[in-house]
Amino acid sequence: MSKPELTSRHRDTVEEIFRHPTSHNIEWRHVITLLEHVGEVTEEHNGKVKVTLGPETEVFHRPRDKDIDVQMVVDLRRMLTNAGYNPDGSPAIEDEETRDHGDGRWGAP
Repeated sequence: MSKPELTSRHRDTVEEIFRHPTSHNIEWRHVITLLEHVGEVTEEHNGKVKVTLGPETEVFHRPRDKDIDVQMVVDLRRMLTNAGYNPDGSPAIEDEETRDHGDGRWGAP
């Protein structure tokens, strides 16, 4: 399955997420727009946001401020990497190897 083409704004957001040292100025609205483009986003009745990206599903709390926190950056890095996105926003080369998904499951990427 091919990955959606990222706009320049989406690529900028991916680069911000992977930037070292971690940026503390990554806006939630940019992140949620990126996630809606590359995955499935559902806002739950309690205000939390359920995101499915590649092999993972994560539930995020909407930040109180406009920017996301460091733990969310760490979680997004993992999810984007496991979904096959490189730090520059380009799709990773698909491989045929099996891998550990981090939750006890092994299988194709």
